[in-house]
Amino acid sequence: MGTDLVHILELIKLGEKLKSEMRHSWLSNGRQESVAEHTWRVSLMAMLIEPYLTGKVDTAKLLKMIIIHDLVEAEAGDIPAFDTMDDSETKKQKLLSERKSIERIRDMLGNALGEEFYELWHEFEEKETYEAKVANALDKLEAQIQHNEADISTWLEVEHRMSFMMDKHVGFDHTLQMLKNLIEDEADLKLREAGIDTEKLKALKANV
Repeated sequence: MGTDLVHILELIKLGEKLKSEMRHSWLSNGRQESVAEHTWRVSLMAMLIEPYLTGKVDTAKLLKMIIIHDLVEAEAGDIPAFDTMDDSETKKQKLLSERKSIERIRDMLGNALGEEFYELWHEFEEKETYEAKVANALDKLEAQIQHNEADISTWLEVEHRMSFMMDKHVGFDHTLQMLKNLIEDEADLKLREAGIDTEKLKALKANV
C-alpha cells in the first residue's frame, strides 16, 4: 500500500500542471481559463444534468471519465479544437501524444487503478457508450458556455462558425439537445450584438 500511495502522490502532483495549462478560452473577468477550471465545470454540469438525461447513466463512471480525459493534457498540453478541425496531421499528432500520456499515467500507477484510468480514457475517445457520449457532449457545451461568457474580442473568426456546430455532439439525447439550443441562442445573441451575420454562419454550417 505504501508504494501505491507514493505513485498516487506522483499523479496528484502531475495533475497540478492542469492549473497552469491554459485553454483558448477567457473568463468573464478577462483572465485566460486553465484546463483544471474547464474540467471542474464539466464535472459540475454532469452532476446537474444527470437527473434530466433521457437515458440512465452511471454517474460515478461519468465523473471519472470527465476528470481522467483531460489529465493527459498535463503532459500533452491543450490543443484547441479548431487546430485539428481541418488539419488531419495535427489531429493525428495530438492523439498520439495523448495516448502516450495515458500510457505513462497507467504505468505510473502500475496497478488496477492505472488500468481503470487507461480504459476510461479510451472509452471517452471512442464515444460509443452512453457515458462517453454524455461526457463528450458536456465537454463541448462547457467550452461554448465559456466563450459566451467571455468578451467577443477573445473569439477567433473560426469560433463564430463553431458556435453552430454542436448538433452532432448532442443528437443522442433530447435533454442535451435542449441545453445546446439554450447555449447556441446565447451565442447567436452575442454575435449579433457584435454586428456579426449569424444567418450566414448557420448557412456555412449547413454546408460543412
